[in-house]
Amino acid sequence: MQLSPDNQIFWQYGFVKLNATIVFTWLLMAILAGGARLITARLSTGLRRSRWQNVLEIIVLAMEKQIAEIGIVEPRRFVGFIGTLFLFVALASLATIVPGYRPPTGSLSTTAALALCVFVAAPAYGIRDNGLFGYLRGYTEPTVLMLPFNIIGEISRTLALAVRLFGNMMSGEMIVAILLTVTPYLFPIVMTLFGLLTGMVQAYIFSVLATVYIAAATSDRGSRPGPGAHQ
Repeated sequence: MQLSPDNQIFWQYGFVKLNATIVFTWLLMAILAGGARLITARLSTGLRRSRWQNVLEIIVLAMEKQIAEIGIVEPRRFVGFIGTLFLFVALASLATIVPGYRPPTGSLSTTAALALCVFVAAPAYGIRDNGLFGYLRGYTEPTVLMLPFNIIGEISRTLALAVRLFGNMMSGEMIVAILLTVTPYLFPIVMTLFGLLTGMVQAYIFSVLATVYIAAATSDRGSRPGPGAHQ
């Protein structure tokens, strides 16, 4: 049993490898980009709208509402980034019902890349809203003695985002694989459905944490969650 999609190699030439992580990551991105293109190709502002446009508007409005409840004043600015994170992780989980598919979020390289996106986006938004010095000032609050601890907290929460998503996705896949070997009928079906639910929960948690970090970075005081805020 392969624990990670990194170990499933489709093509290799020397040290260059094309593994399941890369293939399915690009496949998911193509599906999301293509689907968004098709749905938004003929948007209507009138009363007559397509079903897909109605679904898209429901999803976007729900994301805006959730982002606003976390504490961001202008949630629409962040829907593109946070919504993409949620949809990617959610689709990666939902696609597990397809035979032969391996979720790229079961690879630490993928979850680390997603966490790094949040790691870069939070200060980028913070600097845009508060200026460079206003954002950096938050690392010295409430006292300059907190500077090293705030820096450590910034790095540790990024690691926590990556490891949490990776661990939950990989453990769920392992449980299903084990049950397929032991009891190849009823239990795997139940666990697969449970895995889909867990995957959606993980997508929600990941996007909410990303929103919390961005909200802290863009706040007027420049405050940010401490080292234990990711728990």
